Amino acid sequence: MLEISRDTFRLAQVFTISRGSRTQAQVLTVRAGAGWGECVPYARYGETMDSVSDQIATLPAGISRADVQDALPAGAARNAVDCALWDAAAKQAGVRVWDLIGVPPPGPAITAYTLSLDTPDAMQVQAAKNAHRPLLKIKLGTPDDMARLEAVRRGAPDATIIVDANEGWTADVYSDLAPHLLRLGVAMVEQPLPAGADDMLGDIARPLPVCADESCHDRASLAALRGKYDMVNIKLDKTGGLTEALALKADAQAQGFAVMVGCMVGSSLAMAPATLLAQDAAFVDLDGPLLLAEDRDYPLQYDAAGVHPPRPELWG
Repeated sequence: MLEISRDTFRLAQVFTISRGSRTQAQVLTVRAGAGWGECVPYARYGETMDSVSDQIATLPAGISRADVQDALPAGAARNAVDCALWDAAAKQAGVRVWDLIGVPPPGPAITAYTLSLDTPDAMQVQAAKNAHRPLLKIKLGTPDDMARLEAVRRGAPDATIIVDANEGWTADVYSDLAPHLLRLGVAMVEQPLPAGADDMLGDIARPLPVCADESCHDRASLAALRGKYDMVNIKLDKTGGLTEALALKADAQAQGFAVMVGCMVGSSLAMAPATLLAQDAAFVDLDGPLLLAEDRDYPLQYDAAGVHPPRPELWG
């Protein structure tokens, strides 16, 4: 039988993107026997804590990982159940999840650290505080982004920078900003235009790699991305779990897309399955626990080598 609970984790500081701010991460935890998984319902996709709980509650006791792929659509509900079933299977077999999948044990992966959207001065302070990190991700998506980007580069002159506009730009704004992104050494831009209004990306120059986030959910998304995007951001809460995420990664790479592995703001339990996807990804953004003031027991380890795979006490 599946058990559902709600958990709240305080953030270390206010986290702001172009769509709003938050001070805590609200997650759903699903237990399937000895296994567990976590999801983050996301309003951008029409999800709430109640709607996702209701989806999970419709599932029969003892549902298999194969059956849940058809029983629920891609999204947060299926993610928590799928990851809980992977964890349960590994614990029952007495092996690690990567043994079940048939891949080598994962190693650590350098992850981005996300700087929240703020005033240029505040973002420069954030950047300077985190200038020791090799990869910084900047949340942008407003008409006044140039000053913010310049400020971050001043604060962290040596870090690799990637930019996430969270659908906040128009084609004209992006075209105007692109040369400056290159000048400031930005390595990639994520979802510059709104999903569903991004056809212009196929018609304008893409002088640096463009990554699909809100425009890419699962394998069914890939056909519409050709010619517009160079990379896809795989998030478990979008794919509906590790099962589909593994398949999406394989198909995306086979079709010539580079891969980024991202996350919603959740605990180490939410990030743990994604560490398997992070191996050989072009960019990894699994910094959710670094943004929290509190975390699960046996949290993921972060150090100079990056984010490490989970201990079995946490997941998998």
